[in-house]
Amino acid sequence: MIELEGMPELIDPVMVAAFEGWNDAGDAASTAVAHLDREWKGEVFAALDAEDYYDFQVNRPTVWLDGGVRKITWPTTRLSVVRVGGDKPRDLVLVRGIEPSMRWRSFCNEILGFAHELGVEMVVILGALLGDTPHTRPVPVSGITSDPDLARTMDLEETRYEGPTGIVGILQEACTHAGVPAVSLWAAVPHYVSQPPNPKATLALLNRLEDLIGLRIPLGELAEDARAWQLGVDQLAAEDSEVAEYVQTLEEARDTAELPEASGEAIAREFERYLRRRDSGGPGGHATDGGEGTYLRDPAGGRTKPPMPPRPEPESGSPTDEERSGGKAGSDADEDREQPPAGDADGTGGRDGERDGSGRDDSRDRDDSGEGEGGAERPES
Repeated sequence: MIELEGMPELIDPVMVAAFEGWNDAGDAASTAVAHLDREWKGEVFAALDAEDYYDFQVNRPTVWLDGGVRKITWPTTRLSVVRVGGDKPRDLVLVRGIEPSMRWRSFCNEILGFAHELGVEMVVILGALLGDTPHTRPVPVSGITSDPDLARTMDLEETRYEGPTGIVGILQEACTHAGVPAVSLWAAVPHYVSQPPNPKATLALLNRLEDLIGLRIPLGELAEDARAWQLGVDQLAAEDSEVAEYVQTLEEARDTAELPEASGEAIAREFERYLRRRDSGGPGGHATDGGEGTYLRDPAGGRTKPPMPPRPEPESGSPTDEERSGGKAGSDADEDREQPPAGDADGTGGRDGERDGSGRDDSRDRDDSGEGEGGAERPES
């Protein structure tokens, strides 16, 4: 551990964590934590020693110039604190970094040490996965826990998954064994448009987190970015008849599966969010794209020429039937992947593959960019 500042004294703290890499499809989870840090002006108070947990040939350090002086930024995991005021003030401890290359048990124990010392009441770990979900529908977000009591009291799914896992699954189980309530929130990212960023998935995670911890999260331009992203993908899909037909097939399957849920609890949850934002002076009264429903949303968003996302490249590591059933992927990097839900709120189906074949340089400063490889864990009920 490298402690940068003195340990702060916090009010009813909740720890929110996300890790770039396998559990961060479209960079949706790490971008969500970065958004919280930016909007609430987080103060970094500690960092984990990069020498202990990272293979620098996998996650390379970066060199940059500061007033003509060359400096090095090492890949690591940092902890910051944000103080949320209002009628019921509550502090958040934000954990943002890269999935470690080694010593996962020590890594989790170090994070839990901070949680115990700071009096953290609950740990929420954000993740994102690639799945068979259409970009035109609300992003499914599954809430998973290993604690039966927590599953019952907070209306979460109790995981029964067996198979390979990532750091999200390891940290959640470490919290459970240490007696710390822990929840993981998983957003499903369409596998046919997996390149980051994905503001719609990031927005869905933040909306679900807001419901879970009872805080109004300032969204900034994220809702508008999500609408523009969807319109941009609409235009790209319209240019390719095969893609358009495939998206229509996904839409029909999704609508059929979720027809019973289109009313009742989902609508009530969306309306409660609308009232909470109105009462707290939040922007507008529209439900935002990416939540559980779009019942109050204007799909046009007032944008006539949205920024176009990059054209999806063919997946070099597209999932096979064997991989979908939990088998090994076709590369060493995929050997230990866990398979999360396909992107349905009930935790069904899905497979993450290698994000793309773009060969992005891993030597960039991940701590500032919030980018990582797409990945997946299958939280199953």
